[in-house]
Amino acid sequence: MQYLTILGSTGSIGVSTLDVVARNPQRFAVTALAARSRADVLFDQCRRFLPKYAVLLDADAAEGLQQRLRLAEIATEVLCGEQALERVAALPEVTTVVAAIVGIAGLRPALAAARSGKRILLANKEALVTAGAVFMSAVRDSGAELLPIDSEHNAIFQALPIFRDRSLADCGVRRILLTASGGPFRTLPIGQMARVTPEEAVAHPNWVMGRKISVDSATMMNKGLEVIEAHWLFAADPQMIEVVIHPQSVVHSLVEYCDGSVIAQLGNPDMRTPIAHALGHPERIASGADFLDLARVGNLSFEAPDLARFPCLRIAYDALRAGGTAVVALNAVNEIAVAEFLDHRIAFTDIPALIERVVAATPVRPVTSLDDVERADRQARVDALAACASWSVPKKAGRG
Repeated sequence: MQYLTILGSTGSIGVSTLDVVARNPQRFAVTALAARSRADVLFDQCRRFLPKYAVLLDADAAEGLQQRLRLAEIATEVLCGEQALERVAALPEVTTVVAAIVGIAGLRPALAAARSGKRILLANKEALVTAGAVFMSAVRDSGAELLPIDSEHNAIFQALPIFRDRSLADCGVRRILLTASGGPFRTLPIGQMARVTPEEAVAHPNWVMGRKISVDSATMMNKGLEVIEAHWLFAADPQMIEVVIHPQSVVHSLVEYCDGSVIAQLGNPDMRTPIAHALGHPERIASGADFLDLARVGNLSFEAPDLARFPCLRIAYDALRAGGTAVVALNAVNEIAVAEFLDHRIAFTDIPALIERVVAATPVRPVTSLDDVERADRQARVDALAACASWSVPKKAGRG
């Protein structure tokens, strides 16, 4: 039996995880659920899965949830605040932590799980993007087990050999190919991209995701962040990691070997598949996802990414090569830029322009501790907001 803490239980990854858990009750029990603010959803989850602890960041919301649970005669104890996230990530009775809190807020609890030697199912990009060296060091020192549940990194994990004490090159790996759908604007004339609205940007053609990550997919910053993650997860040099556009989102990523072989992982675009793989690893368990019908899919197509259309991908590669505070700034400024766009304060094409301006002006320094990460993150957000003040508000109309 695995005892789970799910960080970000009310988001899309958390909901999908609980769906897989419900299909395999003989294997999993939920010890703690944590969310930012969606108390109503968290109450329903507590009623169904009866965790020992529930965590909300907002004190009033936490008190309200505790009262509702008492009235429903549910014994779950409600905790509040960022330290509570770290506490439930490191509980001695917990064996597995699903780290799915979006943004830099998920870094400290994910690191607490790593330092506690847990099995970590990682969906929080920021843990590796901003603090890759610190996080991977904690994993190695504690003996934690790290399993990626992003569909692309999980696919790579499945296609790679076991390479614990050897480099990828020594295992015959030539390159890693991360697939990307291309998002909703893959074929849109570039001249029209400045006029797209937040509603259009979050309408992903294949995946059901949160608003922020949907915009990241539309700009392809999500793929840039995934390149940085792959660098840390698989000890891969940047030049070994390439991105290929695959609009059908059926091939989730590929690994090419020195003999010319290419091994790919395929499946319907459903996050329950990689989640179930990581939860059950090394065994296979039911996910609830539909089985893939290749005859029905028909054609699978691939193309190189257009860096003029998707400059965020180029900017992310540049930040990875610079390292240190450059990648921290990349992540922080992207979060600010996406939020500004979703609030109609900057245009879609301003997102990469803002990121490039602030990252280019950021002094590159080494990152050796969590304090280094948080200091660089705070400064980058201040710089990004200051830069945003000079941007004009875009029209709210669509492309027409």
